[in-house]
Amino acid sequence: MRALGLDFGSKRIGVAISDSDGRVATPIDTVHRSGDRQREHREIAALVIEWEAEVVVAGLPLSLDGSHGPAAKGVLKEVAQLGATLRVPVETYDERLTTVTADRSLMEQNLGAAERRKVVDRVAAAVMLQAWLDRQLSEDPLT
Repeated sequence: MRALGLDFGSKRIGVAISDSDGRVATPIDTVHRSGDRQREHREIAALVIEWEAEVVVAGLPLSLDGSHGPAAKGVLKEVAQLGATLRVPVETYDERLTTVTADRSLMEQNLGAAERRKVVDRVAAAVMLQAWLDRQLSEDPLT
């Protein structure tokens, strides 16, 4: 099952895709926030079609204690709007610390701050999506 992962931010939405077997996540794109949410959602819908995704997994920025703070509530509201636009299911998955993990990984690759900013959102989406894929595989008795 091919899944599209999203890391929602205030300035950018990181996008990642899984392989067709649903085993490996790869960062692919960044949707820049324009203030026009419908346009941003159409751009995501086009990516779903282009990559033939069967499910969209949106990172849910829970508080460290697992509660739904303002950021998580905002993402849940946006996920509901996005779900009305797409023809595939939209799920949420805990994304705590994915941006930190992505940024550290990029620093280990000796990327400068400007270069990291260009890709950190899509890498964070891939980190989150990979965690979701790993969970799906561990729960599937046929794998």
